[in-house]
Amino acid sequence: MSQQEEKVEFKRELGLVDAALLAASGMIGSGIFIVSADVTRNVGSAGWLIIVWLIGGFMTLTAAVSYGELSGMYPKAGGQYVYLKEAYGRLVAFLYGWSLFTVIQTGTIAAVCVSFFKFLAYFFPIFSEDLVAFQLGDSFKVSPAQLSSIVLLFLLTYLNTKGVKLGKIVQSIFTSTKLLSLLGLTLFGFIYLKPDIWQSNWSEPFHLQQLTKAGNFEQYADTPALWGAIAAALVGTVISYDAWNNVTFVAGEIKNPKRNIGLSLLIGTAVVTFIYVSINLMFTAVLPIEALGTPEKDRVGIVAAQAIFGASGTAVIAILILISSFGCANGMILAGARVYYSMAQDGLFFNKTGELNKNAVPEYALWLQFLVAVALSLSGRYGDLLDMISFVVVIFYVLTIAAIYVLRKKEPTLDRPYKAWGYPILPAIYILMGLAFCTLLIIYKPTYTWPGLIIAGLGVPVYYWVKK
Repeated sequence: MSQQEEKVEFKRELGLVDAALLAASGMIGSGIFIVSADVTRNVGSAGWLIIVWLIGGFMTLTAAVSYGELSGMYPKAGGQYVYLKEAYGRLVAFLYGWSLFTVIQTGTIAAVCVSFFKFLAYFFPIFSEDLVAFQLGDSFKVSPAQLSSIVLLFLLTYLNTKGVKLGKIVQSIFTSTKLLSLLGLTLFGFIYLKPDIWQSNWSEPFHLQQLTKAGNFEQYADTPALWGAIAAALVGTVISYDAWNNVTFVAGEIKNPKRNIGLSLLIGTAVVTFIYVSINLMFTAVLPIEALGTPEKDRVGIVAAQAIFGASGTAVIAILILISSFGCANGMILAGARVYYSMAQDGLFFNKTGELNKNAVPEYALWLQFLVAVALSLSGRYGDLLDMISFVVVIFYVLTIAAIYVLRKKEPTLDRPYKAWGYPILPAIYILMGLAFCTLLIIYKPTYTWPGLIIAGLGVPVYYWVKK
């Protein structure tokens, strides 16, 4: 590395509002318009649908306010990776970064970019996911949506190599627009509330049952099956709430990070939790529970918008998802590269990813992230991988929250400008809820656990190879 490159440092361009919008943007993609269909099939009632989203929101808020303490202690690029390293050492931190690089961040970026073109196909059918752009043999087929996602990935990655200020402007515009649009959609839904549907959905709101894709209700055989259903329902909400921690990755570019990171986490997660719960309440006001759980391709948002706006509802939701997906993808591309930069600074990743370009951003890390996201886009398996990795995502969240206890013993004199709310009770509640979620998945939904563990576990030999 030349002397000129050594002088390049991150620029603190992100204020409190920018950071809060980044936290919110990573959470809101297309999931909120789709996930509720699967949740409804698992729980079969309006009350439990809302409870599942509230549980996900409570877990997210609890984690976010707990991360405030860690972000104040270590206001460095890399965020959660840094916290894990300081608490447990380099191996655990590397496994987190490895999982982020191979699936969590890159898989989400791929899914969101493909989703952008799936919904653009409502206006331009040439982008449809049902068409085949090319194929190799009988099994490997690539749709125009997947192929076009590479163009969007390239555009956003290139844009973010030009400096965090430009990425911030794009982020702020698209995130503000989608938050206001979602609030507007929810308001219209309640204005056009259908009293007979609302009364029917809430006449027996907490009867936990299974709703089949054919629209029939089936009773769960026993109590363990009920717990398994709740755990399965939570998978979708956990993924929908995920990526709130992205703002910690860009700590090196946030003004007054010791104050603003923790505050932005609280604001961003609180706003999104309110929006998610409100939208799902709105769904129960315009759609019968059977329709909520059985829309075509799980696109419950479109069915709800059609109930509100008529035939134009499809276009309304398509535009909303285009805005949400664009902003979400940009935020995740911007944030993810900072983790790989921090790993390289510790000698645990490709050396080039630890360098900043003349615009003070980790350009090599951005392009490497681009290549993995492209591969996952073309594979078509990103959706399955994200479901399967949800177990590992929560495990790392649990470990990070537990790091608060570890570091209070390990580093008692370190400056803590912000302390975790409700310590030691609230962080402990999150840890117990996270472990309960993971345990239920292991027992009742093992297909959601072992693939993620394998992907994370592969990082162990890679770690020792890198050290050599």
